[in-house]
Amino acid sequence: MSAASFWQRFPIGPARGLVVALLLTIQPLQAAEPLPSPTGLAAMPNAIRAQLVPRQFTTLSAEVAAKVEKLPFREGERFKKGDTLILLDCAIQKSQLEKARAVYNGAEKNLATNRRLLELKSVGALDLSLSESKAGESRAEVNVMSTTLNKCTVSATFSGRVVEQKVREQQFVQTGQPILEILDDQMLELELIVPSRWLAWLGQGTPFQVVIDETGRHYPVKVARVGARVDPVSQSVKVIGEVVGQFPELIAGMSGKAEITPPAPPP
Repeated sequence: MSAASFWQRFPIGPARGLVVALLLTIQPLQAAEPLPSPTGLAAMPNAIRAQLVPRQFTTLSAEVAAKVEKLPFREGERFKKGDTLILLDCAIQKSQLEKARAVYNGAEKNLATNRRLLELKSVGALDLSLSESKAGESRAEVNVMSTTLNKCTVSATFSGRVVEQKVREQQFVQTGQPILEILDDQMLELELIVPSRWLAWLGQGTPFQVVIDETGRHYPVKVARVGARVDPVSQSVKVIGEVVGQFPELIAGMSGKAEITPPAPPP
């Protein structure tokens, strides 16, 4: 309908005035906001859940059956490489070692005597061979008991902290029973799961940031390693990041969001 024919339906008077008033109240529709350009989408960071884990951690177990004599470090305390972490009461093993050494000394003296007698033609070669075998057996027994005794003291192979004491002092433990859980809190890594399609641009050395929930702060991270296998169901892969710098407030188990920005597509 043309404008002329439209206004002919409303002659001058109250009807035309009402139509004009209604038209004035109608607001023009606002234009929709334009969608972000592909470049803008690439510049937006992707937030992925991540968790701090220690690079070195282990559970120390008893290698001999004995009573726990001393645990010098309690849960949460720090220790240095070489410090004694577990001391077992190995009085029986010490006595067995002393006995083995006494038998070995006697076997060595008997061997020396038979060698001298063989020179004097007082014993035969068989007697000398038997004494040599006895001396070798005694020496091996000494080595076994010495090694067993050394297992009664467990020293730290790295500096770190005690996570959990699984037994208490004066408690008897069996061979293989867990005693102490420890970790190295000076070398923390960040574990996260990312889409496998990111492997096209995400690799070793890629920098990103993580916001830790417990501290509310941003920390610099770089990709240290990429998992060796892609999960075919979820089409995802594990990525391990390395926290750049030393931050005493960070401890293993903290979690947060890793902010990873994909590279902008070429123009």
